[in-house]
Amino acid sequence: METTAARTYAHLPQDEGASQRASAEACPYDAIFFDMDGTLLPMEIREFLEAYYQLLGVAAARAGFDAEEFIDALNAGMLAMGDHEPDCTNADAFWRTFFSQLHPGGPTDAQRARVERFVEDFYTHDFGQAGAGVVPNPAAAQAIESLKRKGYPLYLCTMPMFPLKGVEWRLNWANVDIALFDRVTTYDNSTAIKPSVAYYRENALLAGAEPPRILMVGNDTSDDLSCLELGMDVYLVTDFMINRNNYDISRVKHGSLADFATWAEALPPCTSTVACGWHERATDLLLGAHDIEVNR
Repeated sequence: METTAARTYAHLPQDEGASQRASAEACPYDAIFFDMDGTLLPMEIREFLEAYYQLLGVAAARAGFDAEEFIDALNAGMLAMGDHEPDCTNADAFWRTFFSQLHPGGPTDAQRARVERFVEDFYTHDFGQAGAGVVPNPAAAQAIESLKRKGYPLYLCTMPMFPLKGVEWRLNWANVDIALFDRVTTYDNSTAIKPSVAYYRENALLAGAEPPRILMVGNDTSDDLSCLELGMDVYLVTDFMINRNNYDISRVKHGSLADFATWAEALPPCTSTVACGWHERATDLLLGAHDIEVNR
């Protein structure tokens, strides 16, 4: 998936490259990317999806929709987010496909507004119930807060298939403050999803950092470790590890989330300013430009 973000890193200004080199001895990374589900959030993805679909079906029926048709349209939209033209956000791809299936002749303004009101209400209220029973791992907040104190730019690189409210709920379940992240990937500020390398390239370009100067922390050897193709460094969190491709985890840094928190505590302070100002780069690259007020 080639996008504007597919440009090489040679576009970075020379002074930024010099800053990267000068900071290499002071700190190992210019930015740290985090996955959420199964990494910061101690939840089995299958259990989450079961709860999500059950809540959505009940809420859709209560709102007067045909629940089966609504979920079928949603699933079609989800698939579209993984296979669409490069200059289209995931949200645009989702809604175009969703409405084409739910209303084949094209939705009226009233039909579109009805769905949008329902979705906003669902994520504001019902969605939160999917986290019932989640017990946060204190190591998540410990690691994030420690790295933020050290000055590391933090990106929440969660699968960008949900609106911001859905991400906020899941961070709440993890007891992690969303304000500590410099950027949060959502379906309306991203043009690719995991495991596409385009997803990581997009975020690396927004960070303005060379891939070897970025650490990706995740639990899925397919979705999260695909960033290795760009040359990023990784830390694989093993508490809820997903390893469908039988990846040899001895090849990368790995351990429990508690292990990672201890490891992060030992990192030196970040002295690089390379990854600051992603909002301006988003405008330049036309990536996430409509979401630039988030966490500014």
